[in-house]
Amino acid sequence: MGFVDAVKAGFRNYVTFSGRASRPDFWWWALFIFAGSLVLSLVDAALFGVAAETGEARQVLSGLFNLGVLLPTMAVGFRRMHDSGRPGWYYLLPFLVSLGLMLVVTFGMATAVAVEGGSPGAGMAVGMAGLAAIGIAQIVLLVLMIWWLTRPSDPGTNAHGPPPT
Repeated sequence: MGFVDAVKAGFRNYVTFSGRASRPDFWWWALFIFAGSLVLSLVDAALFGVAAETGEARQVLSGLFNLGVLLPTMAVGFRRMHDSGRPGWYYLLPFLVSLGLMLVVTFGMATAVAVEGGSPGAGMAVGMAGLAAIGIAQIVLLVLMIWWLTRPSDPGTNAHGPPPT
């Protein structure tokens, strides 16, 4: 499967979370997302300029593009996990850890301020250790995810269907 075929398949199977996707199908789609985001970010900077306060480009077109390809990207990721014999929801593990990290930071900081009366102390040190542990878990999960996504397809039919053509 080539680049154009993978992009067509990604849009054709916009929200198809069942079935299987081959390695080329997934990685060509990932390249399309990367290239599209990069090009549209440059167009955004040229059309909408840079925010004076932050020095960052306003991400109008690239934001809309990323929102538009969110579901097919998740779908092709789920199908790729199925192709290597794993449950599709494993594709969400890094996101779930990030969500957990945000909750720990939000509630941990609020609790530390409430308990310590507004001054950082021992609670802050425990919170920072927890953040470090979750950060390491995030890195390990990302490496594991890349390893899973680069594994060869199951040669025959698996629980998720026949091998992709």
